[in-house]
Amino acid sequence: MRFRVRRRVNQLIVGLYAAALLAAVAMVVGPFINDMKIGADPQRALGTITGVDWMRTAVEYQDADGIYYQPSSGLLYPTGLATGQQVWVTYAGDNPELVKVEGREWTLSIIPALSVAAVSSLIAGGAWWLVNYRRKRETMDTEE
Repeated sequence: MRFRVRRRVNQLIVGLYAAALLAAVAMVVGPFINDMKIGADPQRALGTITGVDWMRTAVEYQDADGIYYQPSSGLLYPTGLATGQQVWVTYAGDNPELVKVEGREWTLSIIPALSVAAVSSLIAGGAWWLVNYRRKRETMDTEE
């Protein structure tokens, strides 16, 4: 592989790796910010899980004023829930669309974020090695 192409491929690998690491950081920072917003004005209600799919878990709950809410973005930290199940939820009083399962915190996002960082590191390292291993072989072949 020519030097210029190899250099660009290495830059692409570093750029994609940096984007993956940024995504892993965002996976922790986003839930932390959401929990801070909920913690600023926490309200509690009994919610009913109305739907579960791979993208989101839908919940419906009634606030203290008797108004029903079904947040469009779904429930935060929904692991292990099933349709029809009732759970206590905590929501932000100033933004009832921001709702999470009571007792679950942003720290649940650390393990998935570390998984993304580890897999990204393995992939980036493997790609870097493949690109540069070939360079070493080309150098060895031209010396002979």
